[in-house]
Amino acid sequence: MKKAKLFLLALMPAMLCFFTANAQDDLPPNAQAGKCYAKCLIPDQYETVTEQVLLKEASSRLEIIPAQYTTASEQVLVKEGYKVLTISPASFSTQTEEIMVKDAGSRLDYVPPVYETVTEQVLVQPASTKWTKGRATAGCLNSDPEKCKVWCLTEIPAQYKTITRQVLKAPATTRETPIPAEYKTITKAVVQAPSQVMEKQVPAEYRTVTKQQLVAPAGTKEVTIPAEYSTITTNRLVRVGGFTDWVEVVCGK
Repeated sequence: MKKAKLFLLALMPAMLCFFTANAQDDLPPNAQAGKCYAKCLIPDQYETVTEQVLLKEASSRLEIIPAQYTTASEQVLVKEGYKVLTISPASFSTQTEEIMVKDAGSRLDYVPPVYETVTEQVLVQPASTKWTKGRATAGCLNSDPEKCKVWCLTEIPAQYKTITRQVLKAPATTRETPIPAEYKTITKAVVQAPSQVMEKQVPAEYRTVTKQQLVAPAGTKEVTIPAEYSTITTNRLVRVGGFTDWVEVVCGK
């Protein structure tokens, strides 16, 4: 009896008990008067189950690893060394001298002819004679004057013309005139000391250049992406409920 009470107390939170003292059907067997009996409905029993549900499968991705560089400095030749020739100029002194710029010579001058003026008589018409008619004389034998003509032979003197002309007195000629040499005074520089050539070495020029040197080339790496899960809590049936057998209980007052 005590065990039955303890069993019922343990099941009370999870079962529905039916108390009866005077039931018509499904009565407890071997029931005794003055006692109460109960038949309880035990519900299904579940357990809480937590499980992982796959939401996204595992995968991988490629990540690019950039190249790695280091900074280094070095000397770069920007201008090669060379030699410079320095010329020491010569020294000079000043001297004056005369130089002939034109040789002596001569020239021929034209001497024109010399004329003189001469006046002379030039015969224009020589002397001549001509017959001229004269008067009849008293001793003419004919009384008719036309039939007694007198002709006289007349002398015509020569005719002259006075002319003035140039008569060559001295023919044209040349006259040689001496030309003296020509000189010019010049000032010139005379070398006192010749020039000298000196050699000087000019060093090369360098520049410090900072550059990037490749330490590790760029590459890739595979990164694993884990699967994604979600935690789901469910109730799982672990025992099917039902009615218990009739048990004796304390009756209420």
